[in-house]
Amino acid sequence: MSNEVNSNDLMAICRRRGFLWPSFELYGGVAGMFDYGPLGSNMRNNIVEVWRDIYRGREGFIEIDSETVNPREVFKASGHVDEFADLITYCGGCDSPFRADHLVKPFFDNPDVLSPKELDKAFVEHDVKCPECGGILGPVEEFNLMFKTTIGPGSSRVGYLRPETAQGIFVNYLNLYRYNREKLPLGVIQTGRGYRNEIAPRQGMIRMREFNMMEVELFVDPEDKGWSRFPDIENDMITLVPNTGTESVTMTVGEAVDRKIIANKVLAYFVYTTQQLLVRLGVDPKRLRFRQHLRDEMAHYAMDCWDAEVLLSYGWIEVTGIADRGCWDLSRHAEFSGVELTHFKKFDEPKEMEVDRVKAKHKALGPKFKDKAKAIAEVMEAKTPSDVTDGKLIMDIDGEQITLGNDYFEIVRVLEKVSGERVVPHVIEPSYGLDRIFYSVLEHAFAYDKKENYTVLRLAPEVAPIKAGVFPLMEKDGLDALAMDIYAKIHSPSVEAYYDGSGTIGKRYARMDEIGTPWCITVDYESLEGPDKGTVTIRERDTTCQKRVPADSVPDILRSMLCGKLSFGDL
Repeated sequence: MSNEVNSNDLMAICRRRGFLWPSFELYGGVAGMFDYGPLGSNMRNNIVEVWRDIYRGREGFIEIDSETVNPREVFKASGHVDEFADLITYCGGCDSPFRADHLVKPFFDNPDVLSPKELDKAFVEHDVKCPECGGILGPVEEFNLMFKTTIGPGSSRVGYLRPETAQGIFVNYLNLYRYNREKLPLGVIQTGRGYRNEIAPRQGMIRMREFNMMEVELFVDPEDKGWSRFPDIENDMITLVPNTGTESVTMTVGEAVDRKIIANKVLAYFVYTTQQLLVRLGVDPKRLRFRQHLRDEMAHYAMDCWDAEVLLSYGWIEVTGIADRGCWDLSRHAEFSGVELTHFKKFDEPKEMEVDRVKAKHKALGPKFKDKAKAIAEVMEAKTPSDVTDGKLIMDIDGEQITLGNDYFEIVRVLEKVSGERVVPHVIEPSYGLDRIFYSVLEHAFAYDKKENYTVLRLAPEVAPIKAGVFPLMEKDGLDALAMDIYAKIHSPSVEAYYDGSGTIGKRYARMDEIGTPWCITVDYESLEGPDKGTVTIRERDTTCQKRVPADSVPDILRSMLCGKLSFGDL
């Protein structure tokens, strides 16, 4: 069987068998949008559960679910209002829009780092014309990718559909920090929809306007660059493409840190965790690499970033980004909201330190505020220098907001014994594109026998949408009754089974192979009589081997094979 994939053939199977359907096909469809069918929904949910098993189960992170519509202030603080844009050009003839950097891919290794002027120049030098009509392309300009809306009827409050789930975690930092009993590290996960108004989405599920994400935000002490479980993986191998211009290199995770290819052990641990997840889901490790972003390619928030790239029929495609976001997000939201978003880091023993304090000028406050002066001074001296903005303090005194300039206070440096200090946590973020991972797993599972015209999806059992097909050899003579009894015993939300009694047994096997079902159970006449009475056959998808097992043991056998405690060869 060949593993070469034609994306159109694979998408045809996905449509025919109920993995994926183009959205709004009844009305002509909308580019960059897909609906998950019954099998696709099952498989997508299985992928999410494997991700949860690693991050909630093994790592002990907590999960939230935040709003998809956010007010403008959130994305102004995050930088998306000013920075989240692609470069667009319109054809002067047919007025079709195009993402400008995509049009010059044949001529540049990394065209997405080119400026608008450089792209305009490239169009002329390489004679790039409109792909639709051959017309002259117009000037390149920025196009913000967020979907804009208003919050409330007749409201002037601007909102946006979120382009990532991360901001919902950052704006909930204080709630999460208190929930975690004010300790770091603090790991938070979230899965849900994101929205990007892509200029010209192509390549099927690789570029979508509405998509699914699985994001992880790990808040760490900025001085803590270690990770307790790093020794478990430091001798494991990983393939990296550093931004130093070298070709891909394969080395241990520990060596990558020692040679400062990956900046620190925390980032390296989650780069490797991403490899563990993708391989467990069914990505071929030989077609997986991690590419470091070039400095001029790095997102506005990133100190460092590695992309997990999978080799598909489209080429090398990013499916996950693992970024060291530094303190960008919390610092920005603190700045824009006026709320301190920090971690109190306790010292082992109190230290004498010089600290800056706000000191009230009582001689100025007394004549001005008389009997309120003492209360104002107490509130004022409870503030920190970071609360001072443009030389002014804003305070709430008995429900009244008072703004005072530095005529009434000063910043003084004093020597104090302190038990700790406040620091802004840094963030490590593995951000997984669920739809791209879903498609990658399908491509890497695809096998086609051209001579037999036979397709098999070699999906990992825990990812496969159907775990077992249950067949009576014939739907009569009690075979169907026993098959239905077995089906009823094994079918559950976690072990999806499928009963099929129509067509030849070979066609039924073929239907299950095409959707990736790992095992098929068949009830035949030997199940009802003779020396093998009370047994059924289990067929393994990838080897097509069959073995007889007791019918009443089938549920336990399937559960054991699904969790890896038992292999088909052990039967």
